[in-house]
Amino acid sequence: MSARDNILARIGKARQAAGHDIESEIRRHPCGPVPPLAGDLASRFDEQAVKLSSDVAHAGTITEIPGIVAQYLRQHDLPRKGVCWPVLAPYDWRSAGIDLQARGARGDDMLGITGAFVGIAETGTLMLLSGPDTPATVSLLPETHVAVLGTERIVATMEQAWDRLRLEHGALPRAVNFISGPSRTADIEQTVTLGAHGPYRVLIIIVG
Repeated sequence: MSARDNILARIGKARQAAGHDIESEIRRHPCGPVPPLAGDLASRFDEQAVKLSSDVAHAGTITEIPGIVAQYLRQHDLPRKGVCWPVLAPYDWRSAGIDLQARGARGDDMLGITGAFVGIAETGTLMLLSGPDTPATVSLLPETHVAVLGTERIVATMEQAWDRLRLEHGALPRAVNFISGPSRTADIEQTVTLGAHGPYRVLIIIVG
């Protein structure tokens, strides 16, 4: 038996002795210190998202969403054609002058509209889960990403976001994506450039 085989055998033996129930291990692990967040979570999320260069709008009900998106696209002189998650397809986009297809995005799609699993108030970050009905490309490829977020989906911290994911889904999805404003890089001469490898702009519509 080689040295490599010996090492792997010892690791395997140790795992068997300790058990490898990952979920039980996570539950046993104590949570680290979490800073308290004062005030309303939705207001805190709004404030933090704007600091990350996201645009934020508010809707009383989901029926207002197409009109808000249409107004945003007009203000920024953006194409009113794109893709969305299937769950958002029934909204009255056509009456608002928006042409959407419910599918994953391609390289030539300029507008992507998604929901979000949760919004994290501490940082203004969106947490999105990949899946057949929530294709990650819709938030990653188009130049403009619009995310619809209900106030009931706003949690205080990253720790609470993971707790909610485990509670509602159990097994983790193939990918969990965190979106903190438009894509950006400062690799070139330490100058911040938006849209380097993802959306140039992010609009978050908070509903409720």
